[in-house]
Amino acid sequence: MIASNGKTIKHWAADDRPREKMITKGKGSLSNAELIAILIGSGPGGQSAVELARQVLSAVSDNLYDLSKLSIDELKQHKGIGEAKAVSIMAALELGRRWSLTSPKERLTISNSKEAYESFLPLIEDPGKENFLVAYLNQGNKIIRIERISIGGITSTLADPKVIFKNALLKEATSIMLCHNHPSGVARPSSDDRQLTRKLIKAGKILDIAILDHLIIGENSYFSFAEEGILNE
Repeated sequence: MIASNGKTIKHWAADDRPREKMITKGKGSLSNAELIAILIGSGPGGQSAVELARQVLSAVSDNLYDLSKLSIDELKQHKGIGEAKAVSIMAALELGRRWSLTSPKERLTISNSKEAYESFLPLIEDPGKENFLVAYLNQGNKIIRIERISIGGITSTLADPKVIFKNALLKEATSIMLCHNHPSGVARPSSDDRQLTRKLIKAGKILDIAILDHLIIGENSYFSFAEEGILNE
């Protein structure tokens, strides 16, 4: 393959070749574009794989979360991205999402709503539908496990208190955090969201399991019941 500078990738300096850069400098040294370039292997015509990867990322404002929402057909709109390369990109992003679901050996601590948002966001499996997630925490606010309770339709999902608190008791959680997304992208609570939150807080008090927050995730934003001071309204 010929790069834009007229040289094939094998003639590039080692630091400019993503695979060699990973080997010599480690995976953390690579940019998102360089990591994607390793997946796609080559670009069309005189374009390098890195240049093609930058083009793909530019279309989603360099946001990997937005990239993960694209379909195979949408990825194929980029010249040089065929079905095989599109599948490779989607597979890598899905693997990353599943990795984030794996319980870490060193449990993460949630101390504020921003940290909760960052923990929940990668677990939204289908942003076009409403996902309801619950983080189960121990006494030190360390995550025992984050569970997806349900995935619903475009406007709502089912959050069954019996399932939520059964899981909490089985995991010996002392507190929980609630989260769901709004497919509309608007991170504001509906009257149903407020009613459900009150219902779960009431149930939690009976079982001595505190509800620390309820987050609503929208398009690049979130709403925190705790931050807004309406958790116990």
